[in-house]
Amino acid sequence: MKKEEKKSCPWTSTNPLMIKYHDEEWGVPLHDDRKLFEFIILDAFQAGLSWNTIINKRKNFRKAFDNFNANKIAKYDAKKIKELLNDEGIIRNKMKINATVQNAKAFLDIKKEFGSFDKYIWQFTGGKTIDNKLSDLKKMPVTSNESDAMSKDLKARGFGFVGSTICYAFMQAAGMVNDHLTYCFRHKKVKSL
Repeated sequence: MKKEEKKSCPWTSTNPLMIKYHDEEWGVPLHDDRKLFEFIILDAFQAGLSWNTIINKRKNFRKAFDNFNANKIAKYDAKKIKELLNDEGIIRNKMKINATVQNAKAFLDIKKEFGSFDKYIWQFTGGKTIDNKLSDLKKMPVTSNESDAMSKDLKARGFGFVGSTICYAFMQAAGMVNDHLTYCFRHKKVKSL
């Protein structure tokens, strides 16, 4: 008897790292501050690029940015930024690197004010995952009212590279929206979390 093939979202392609990310992380409700910070930073670096590019460099990003430790990143000086600009393992974009340092500072301010970044960020969806019940990749939104509000508030708090499209991609990654297509084997699993 032939084993039934599991259907996935078509964007995973054949890249094993993309498949693993799709099957294990994307869309899973995330409440760990360090991981939330990692996702928001990686989504900022993705601006103008493909997620495939970022996922292939993710291990390098973790090494270069002290495993996304916001306390350490907030203290990066000109010497460290120059070092990052020479690191071929990451995206060497000065504006994005400088924004990462600024975002770490703003992230720490939010944690101080709200007790955790998790508590702050999930307010934009009322603490729940929005299930878009999409059956076609062409109908997947790139922004929403929630990502618009998140972008506006993050910018007001000093974040950079957090436009509504970046915020929406972050919401998808962090499980604030479930945009696994309804035929994807992960849709029901993520919905049940």
